[in-house]
Amino acid sequence: MNNDYQRARYVNPYTDFGFKKLFGTEMNKELLISFINSLFNGKEVVKDLTYLNTEHLGARELDRKAVFDVYCENEKGEKILVEMQKAEQQFFKDRSLYYATFPIREQAERGDWDYSLKAVYVIGILNFNIDDDNGSYFHHEVQLTDQRTQEVFYDKLTFIYLEMPKFNKTEEELDGMFEKWLFVLRNLSRLLERPQALQERVFTKLFEAAEIAKFTKTEYEAYEESLKVYRDWQNTIRTAINKGLAEGREKGLAEGLEKGLEKGLEKGKNEEKRIIARNLKALGLTSEQIQAATGLSAQEIDRV
Repeated sequence: MNNDYQRARYVNPYTDFGFKKLFGTEMNKELLISFINSLFNGKEVVKDLTYLNTEHLGARELDRKAVFDVYCENEKGEKILVEMQKAEQQFFKDRSLYYATFPIREQAERGDWDYSLKAVYVIGILNFNIDDDNGSYFHHEVQLTDQRTQEVFYDKLTFIYLEMPKFNKTEEELDGMFEKWLFVLRNLSRLLERPQALQERVFTKLFEAAEIAKFTKTEYEAYEESLKVYRDWQNTIRTAINKGLAEGREKGLAEGLEKGLEKGLEKGKNEEKRIIARNLKALGLTSEQIQAATGLSAQEIDRV
């Protein structure tokens, strides 16, 4: 095992195992309720949650399967999807909207029905930035809004995105439960002990659940496998992108000398994507994963 991870005391919440261990089990439901309530900040108070099936199939055979990290329902019947997104995808917003259709459509009743719906919340914890133009703005709350009046047109569908790389507050700067939860998610796997600022009872439970030394043998093996997948994905994407950038820029600049710098650079960008896709194919990634990393279409990927 890598020395960095030998020294880790607490689970990495960005791994599939880590996230579901902390937020996706009945035993730790209190953690999920606390996190969601800190996110809603009094606008909505969740008293209890029921975990629902995380796998859904579309109405037609051609619809692809939707798999949620955590899918639950509060005591009022409102649906909440929570996802930890490790890497940027080309159609990330489309994917969020697509996933939201499942808890909406499953509310349809047989026979007479007046189309009354319960609220749906989609919460994305992102290990990347979706808005580089606003440096410190990391907490996005999105609803259908009237363009002219800027008033909310429909308040039963809410998308909440948290750009975790932008949250850089220190322990001493934390203000309120929401920021404490973000600090935990951002730093948990790097902590060697429980911070003094996190003295609430819910964090006592979290640090107990997250301590790797307390895992069963089966849990430890599952975590190791999940950690390996996470590391391999991060390293594969980083290596392919760096190699593609170097080769693509070199080729783009060479063509720029002949056909004009601007045109050459544009070609260089396209060539970068193709080279990255070629590298990822060689490493065995799926077409969908390559699309997410490069933005190329399935047809373009087939041709590289």
